[in-house]
Parts: sequence; C-alpha cells; structure tokens
Amino acid sequence: MDSRADPDGGDGHRSPRDVFLRLVNGVCEGPYENLADLYAEQTHVTHPFHPLNPPPLLSRSELHEHFTAPPPFARTLNRKPVNIIIHDTADPEVIVAEFAYQGHVDETGEAFTVPCVFVLRIRDGLIVESRDYIDHIASARAWGQLESLLAALRPSSDVDR
Repeated sequence: MDSRADPDGGDGHRSPRDVFLRLVNGVCEGPYENLADLYAEQTHVTHPFHPLNPPPLLSRSELHEHFTAPPPFARTLNRKPVNIIIHDTADPEVIVAEFAYQGHVDETGEAFTVPCVFVLRIRDGLIVESRDYIDHIASARAWGQLESLLAALRPSSDVDR
C-alpha cells in the first residue's frame, strides 16, 4: 500500500502530500500562528524567483514570524489553492507541487491568480526544505504592491531622476 494515501504515512507521521495540503490551505484560511508547526526546528526555505532575493528562512521561529507578521499593506485577499498537481519523486521525502493561489481582493473585487511550484522535502512529517517558486509579480499585483516592487528593483540613480 502506498503510504501517501494514508494522511499519517502509516508510521504516525503526516505524508508529504498531507503536509503540503495543510500548508497551502493554511496560507489561505489560517490560523497563521500554526503554520510554522509544519516545519522542522531547523529548515531551509527559499524563494528562488523572488526579485528582491530575500535570505532563506532557516528555523521554525523565523517561519512563525514570516507567517504571523502583519502585512505592510491594507488589502485583504480571499484566496484558495487551485489546480493542484502533486508529483511524487524517486525520493520518498520529496514532492513537487504545481498549483495556484486564486481569488479576489476583498476591497476591490479584483480577481487574481498566482501560479506556484513548490519543491518540498518532508521528513518525519515536517518540512525540512522547501523551494517555493512563486509568480511574485502576480502576487505583488494582487496585494497592491506592484509599484513598490518595481521601485525597489530600479537602480537608485533612476529613482533620483
């Protein structure tokens, strides 16, 4: 029997598939303070396509701060994960998940879709490594932060003109 069909992986630990689904649904629905519990104490989370190249998140406490910090903008996104395709790999700890966050901005009604691909390594039911490939332009647009992102990407000499 494939242990991935069992939410606990047959050994008392959540399967990689179940952990991923808890993560993406939790990002959309909350509670945000519990999301870091899906990660190992020492972890390695990167956003390789982020245009500002932020440093990796390396611990559960950093992830707790990441998930619970109040957003610096005044938009509320009503979203859900859609079009989920989970690929198993030759390594039973690793899955590749294709999906999108889809929804609308509560304040404006504007619809959005943010395509994503996550490559996750899940050991003993906890995320030990994740490479989160997110369309950060679509995300910034949904949050109303596209102009801020573009300004941050411009060389400082362009800002002074």
